[in-house]
Amino acid sequence: MTVLVSVWGAAPGVGKSTLCAGLSRSLAGAGLRVDHFREEEILSRSEFAAVAEEFGATGAVGLETPAAATERYVASVLAAGDDVVVADALVPFVPTLLAMGHGEEAIDAFMADLTGVLAPVRPVVVFLDGDAGAALSRAVEREGPEWLDRYVGKLAAYEVSPPVSDLASAVTYLGRERAVTLDVVRRHGWGLVLVERVDELTPGEVLGAVEQGLKPWLPQLP
Repeated sequence: MTVLVSVWGAAPGVGKSTLCAGLSRSLAGAGLRVDHFREEEILSRSEFAAVAEEFGATGAVGLETPAAATERYVASVLAAGDDVVVADALVPFVPTLLAMGHGEEAIDAFMADLTGVLAPVRPVVVFLDGDAGAALSRAVEREGPEWLDRYVGKLAAYEVSPPVSDLASAVTYLGRERAVTLDVVRRHGWGLVLVERVDELTPGEVLGAVEQGLKPWLPQLP
């Protein structure tokens, strides 16, 4: 049975993309058919074209649009016969829904529908937890100081709550993203692998912890 592993983290720079690449290689090495869904691909994969089009036209996304797109994606995964999807920041869309102004009650109702849509692919969220400020600092080191200006400006333009105007307020807002994501995942019965204090671990140690945590869903892992 197909398993969808959706990787999230406390902040940009926490190591999601590095983990997704390493985990995809590890799973393929174990003989599994793997679809590595990179974060930037949501704008180019045909199943999610309606999401990109609606956002481009209106600057917002209705709850029914990502749900329908996910249903199309699940159908394509099942048709392809993949054993595992490793998705970088895909479902359950909580940061996007918060940025679009949806409250926690609406997100909870959306999650109830999304859980049914994803049932055929057994969703498991891997959450890389740690110091959001340290993660953002690593992102700045990698991308340059202008990256932080763009990131803060994007959150400020979305008028998220609590509002964001600088690094400190971005860290505070990311705490809300984290809390809402973990809460809805737990309450709707998704699988969850929580790796704490990732800023104190090497990429290899993070990968090992995730592999160990995924064994109930993927016993083929070494």
